[in-house]
Amino acid sequence: NRLKHRGPDWSGLNQHGDCYLAIIDPASGDQPLEKNIVVTVNGEIYNHEELRKRLPNHQFRTDSDCEVIAHLFEEYGEDFVDLLDGMFSFVLLDTRDNSFVVARDAIGITSLYIGWGLDGSIWVSSELKGLKDDCENFEYFPPGHLYSSKSGGLRRWYNPLWFSEAVPSSPYDPIAVRSAFEMAVIKRLMTDVPFGVLLSGGLDSSLVASITARHLAGTRAAKQWGSQLHSFCVGIEGSSDLKAAREVADYLGTIHHESTFTVQDGIDTIEDVIYHIETFDGTTIRASTPMFLMAWRIKAMGVKMVISGEGSDEVFGGYLYFHKAPNKEEFHRETCRKIKALHQYDCLRANKATSAWGLEVRVPFLDKEFIDVAMAIDPQWKMIKPEEGRIEKWILRKAFDDEERPYLPKHILYRQREQFSDGVGYSWIDGLKAHAANMVSDKMMQNAAHIFPHNTPSSKEAYYYRMIFDKYFPQCDCS
Repeated sequence: NRLKHRGPDWSGLNQHGDCYLAIIDPASGDQPLEKNIVVTVNGEIYNHEELRKRLPNHQFRTDSDCEVIAHLFEEYGEDFVDLLDGMFSFVLLDTRDNSFVVARDAIGITSLYIGWGLDGSIWVSSELKGLKDDCENFEYFPPGHLYSSKSGGLRRWYNPLWFSEAVPSSPYDPIAVRSAFEMAVIKRLMTDVPFGVLLSGGLDSSLVASITARHLAGTRAAKQWGSQLHSFCVGIEGSSDLKAAREVADYLGTIHHESTFTVQDGIDTIEDVIYHIETFDGTTIRASTPMFLMAWRIKAMGVKMVISGEGSDEVFGGYLYFHKAPNKEEFHRETCRKIKALHQYDCLRANKATSAWGLEVRVPFLDKEFIDVAMAIDPQWKMIKPEEGRIEKWILRKAFDDEERPYLPKHILYRQREQFSDGVGYSWIDGLKAHAANMVSDKMMQNAAHIFPHNTPSSKEAYYYRMIFDKYFPQCDCS
């Protein structure tokens, strides 16, 4: 019941001995998917049709992209996970011996937690709220990892070359970057539900929208829902994002939808946001609130999936502090560290702020094959060099700078990056700080280290978020 917001179309509970699997999922892929192998999945497997061809002797009983997981396990055992191209968290139970496997996608696009009860039980859930009453201890299930009940431990199944943080040396090939990203977007057009794109008017979301608009016409989704793309933007009235997104939408010819909110709307929503995103990280909460409000309006329109631009800044070093990188080695190591931490921040925000309303978000910049291409490039090409006209994410901008058939207007393609929470309206942050100052006294701050000895809040805004978080998750210090 605590997780029914993630997908209220269908639900079920399956028991085998002392193992229970529960799912909330659209009726097109009723779960658990059962034979000898029972699978409960959250996510999408984009290469499921290709994988089915590798399993000619297996009998599939549904069209669900996730059913392939059970058959791959039967064919290859626990070593099949690296074959999956998609975003996913799943629990797989082999009823023949009641052994089970848990796995999470490479970057942690889908959320997943693991917990342990005093009675020796192991619990797994897409959200903390599914574990907090039954587990003595719980934590993030690490991205790119697999838990096997047979071995009794975690192991990392995702082992790309960049993970070691060794500095790559491949030359920059703009065509390779463009091709890899276009393919990443195209494969995410696999859907049987109404969908659209999130469009802030910045580089990343605008490229996603542009590529989607170019390739939508020939897809099955277009035949079912129409070939004109819907785009969605959120901001305070008069914000820079609303203006830029409107211009991009006009250029691409999308059916554009704007969601406006006031500072007070956001403040009134903060408690619900923290309950759903399950963190007290200030930057994440600031950015999640507008997204949470927008997701509610999107789902109310009947849209069930959106494609978004998260991940580009981590892969290409797009944050403004990357200007200060002393050399290419440190630049590359920082991009590696940022990607590894995405599951705690931007992925968490995108997944939970939308799942709160049963909306799914897909993120092509975090496609495994695209990351392989982008992270193999000599980081010298990614470095910001104003004297050479190279601003942040220059290699991505250059890859899509097509004079013959432009993807975007030049000034959008080379628009300076803004924080999500700034682009939606600068008054948003000031309003939050002022509200927190009214809610948290100076005396409360003086005693902050005694009340919160772990991850002690250093500002009234942080203290305010922590108070709300502890109201719902008093035994959890993870953030």
